[in-house]
Parts: sequence; structure tokens; C-alpha cells
Amino acid sequence: MVKEIYLSLQGESSHQGLLCAFVRLTGCHLRCTYCDSEFAFRGGERMAVTEVVDRVVALGTPRVEVTGGEPLLQPGVYPLMEQLLAKGLTVLLETSGAIDVREVPKAVHKIVDLKSPSSGEVDRNDLQVLESMNGNDELKFVLGSRADYEWAKEMIRTHRLAERPYGMLFSTVFGKLEPRALAEWIIADRLPVRFQLQQHKYLWAPDARGV
Repeated sequence: MVKEIYLSLQGESSHQGLLCAFVRLTGCHLRCTYCDSEFAFRGGERMAVTEVVDRVVALGTPRVEVTGGEPLLQPGVYPLMEQLLAKGLTVLLETSGAIDVREVPKAVHKIVDLKSPSSGEVDRNDLQVLESMNGNDELKFVLGSRADYEWAKEMIRTHRLAERPYGMLFSTVFGKLEPRALAEWIIADRLPVRFQLQQHKYLWAPDARGV
């Protein structure tokens, strides 16, 4: 099921600011306290993979992100990503850390959102995902408090994440943690991470759709 397909600027990751098509799939098995896409939990339109690909190609951008909800809950997402790659597109996948990504095509840029304690879903993280990611990928920590930050630091230390081939992203829960505070913590601790803000929430509105 497809909730929406639209064209915007990529709001997060190392691809931030670049023109990007978005395919948002319906459904999620998590209920994070800070979720900003609850509208994608249900509903949507049943579409053939070829129809989705045609819609994306018609948007005229070389980059597409498959997101949700949790897109990996739908078996059809795998052939969708394969067909998007076959069109010569740069394919990004936004997924939680609760489903391993070993079956995702290697060429896909996986952005894995590892759930922090304040999400209420930290126990759902599948840490096998840390072994399944490659140099195309990025591990994202969305942080809502100093306690979340300390947890993320401990994850980096315990799992030696700085030695992994993929990048790490630190961002704030919008309206919960002051971005400047997070930036200063990162600087003070000299963490090897990329600080980021959810660009789309500052350009438009925190609850804006289709952007």
C-alpha cells in the first residue's frame, strides 16, 4: 500500500538539500512517542510496482527515497527498490533499526533510524542491523534528551561504531531538545558524527505533508 508519492528536497542525511522524490508506504509496527508520520499507519492506495516506478520517473529527479511508516514491512518494497535502481536512480531507504537490512539491495543508501530510549521502542532495536550495513549507509540517532545522548554515546563506544564503514547522524526530536544544546555536546565530546536538523520542518511546518 502506498500512502503518498511526491517531490521535495531531501530533509535529512548526507543527501540533505538535494531534489528527491519520496515514496511513502503504509504501515508501521512501532509506536514511537515522537512519531511524525502517524498518518501513514493505515490507508493508502494499492499500486503495482511498475506504476510506482513510473510515477517516480515522471517526477524528473535522479534521487528517490522509500520511506514510511516502516517500508520493510511490505514484501513488495524489495522489487520496488530493484526496479528503481534499474532505472538508474539513486535510491535511499528510510527504515527503523527494528528490522535487519541484510536483504536490501547493496546499492541502496540505507538510513537506519536506531530508536533511542525516549522513543519508547528502544527494546525493539535489532542490533544485527549494525552488521548488515555497508559504506553506502548511515545510522541515525534521533535524540530527545541528554539521557538519549548519553545512550547514543554508549552505543558508539560499546559497538565501536566509529570504526564502521557507514556514517552516523545525530538529530533532535523537534520541539523536545534544543538543537544548539546537541551541537555543543557533540563539539565538547568530539564525536565523529554528522549533526543534522530536519530541514523540511524548518522550511515549511512541523506537521506539513508532502514536503
